[in-house]
Amino acid sequence: MAAARRSGRHPDEITLVAVTKNVEIARIKDALIAGVRDCGENYVSEALAKQQDFSANDTVVSWHFIGHLQRNKVKDVVDRFALIQSIDSLPLARELGARAHRSGHEARILLQVKLDTSRTKFGVGIEDTVLTARAASEIPGIQVVGLMGMAPFFEEAELARSYFRSLRTLYEKLPPESRQILSMGMTADFEVAIEEGATMVRIGSAIFGPRSTPG
Repeated sequence: MAAARRSGRHPDEITLVAVTKNVEIARIKDALIAGVRDCGENYVSEALAKQQDFSANDTVVSWHFIGHLQRNKVKDVVDRFALIQSIDSLPLARELGARAHRSGHEARILLQVKLDTSRTKFGVGIEDTVLTARAASEIPGIQVVGLMGMAPFFEEAELARSYFRSLRTLYEKLPPESRQILSMGMTADFEVAIEEGATMVRIGSAIFGPRSTPG
């Protein structure tokens, strides 16, 4: 990626997660043929249906859950995703940890940080992020491996830079074992996010075409 080279990084340092929400199976398979290996889903029921299809066809996909996770859906995500990127509260982390621990699994998670202060957005407050991440790391059944955040949508990607820089600053305050993944940047702003230190980007419309919402 050009953005990685501009910031003195190797493109292999950045993982591309293709956002496959509302994308039909055939188009996802085309993306896999093109080299995609990580797919991100926003809705539990849609994700599980797709997983069944790919499992039946022995297609290897690393599934990420990237949407808002409701407490009543936690039981359905345990041991179903390589990474759950959207843990947005300590009670949610405790619920996931308890279910994972009881089933003999460990859930790898990112703590979602609320960079956009809109009332409709989810995430841990910036001021609470470090303490919440440390507390979540102590929950049996949970492995906190980093942070995820979404900047507000801007027509001009440069305006998102300060948000990504703030998230990178928080990330650097985490214990070493929790500094494995910094997931930030989508179609409209991923280049800026990479320049600011993203190790994972979530790209939807740039791969599968425009949608009704940015992604």
